[in-house]
Amino acid sequence: MIKTALITGASRGIGAATARLLAADGYCVAGTCCRSQAEMEELARTTGILPIRTDLSDPAQIPQLAQRALELLGHVDVLVNNAACSYIDLFQCMPPERIRELYAVNLTAVVELTRHCCPACCPATAAASSTSPLSGGRPAPPVRWTMPSPRRCAGADTALAKEVGPSGIRVNAVSPATILTDMTAHLSPETLAELAEETPLGRNGTPEDVAEAVRFLASDRAAFITGQDLPVNGGFLCV
Repeated sequence: MIKTALITGASRGIGAATARLLAADGYCVAGTCCRSQAEMEELARTTGILPIRTDLSDPAQIPQLAQRALELLGHVDVLVNNAACSYIDLFQCMPPERIRELYAVNLTAVVELTRHCCPACCPATAAASSTSPLSGGRPAPPVRWTMPSPRRCAGADTALAKEVGPSGIRVNAVSPATILTDMTAHLSPETLAELAEETPLGRNGTPEDVAEAVRFLASDRAAFITGQDLPVNGGFLCV
């Protein structure tokens, strides 16, 4: 049976890199996008992934997304909750509508999509939650808010791993640090250089660095790994 994967936020960055790797491994991949329709169409053309356009900030669209994914894939072997949004400004200046969007995309969508997909998961599934850039624990200036924190989501992953483990379903989190994607494009070259200097490996991460971690957790090589939070940060928190 062909393995399947559903990846949110698959049109760019970490999501696109993950989609490419899993498609290259023979997965039938469905990927979501909201605004980056052109990028998603190009990715679909070059990799064969199945695009789904949806707005994860609208909780009412989550059941339809899960239903559409099952129509395209038949079942879900791997769910990658990758989509995220952020807000760049002072905390006290954050508009209420942006706070709602942050929680809707970064928390509610993760919980609701996982809840809808779990019954369709096959045994030995790896549900890898790929969190947003700059989640390594120390945000870079200017502050990019990505509430709720990935660490909080990782706690939910641990609880879910205990619940679904007896069914043969694995749940793991991936916590990147500074990854060179559109979400870090607002940072100046000087700030990026400083962040790289603070990282023991001497560089900032790439989408492929994170995608390889997701690829590993989704594979049979990680068959005895669940409930874990895998930092992909070049040793950033070691400093």
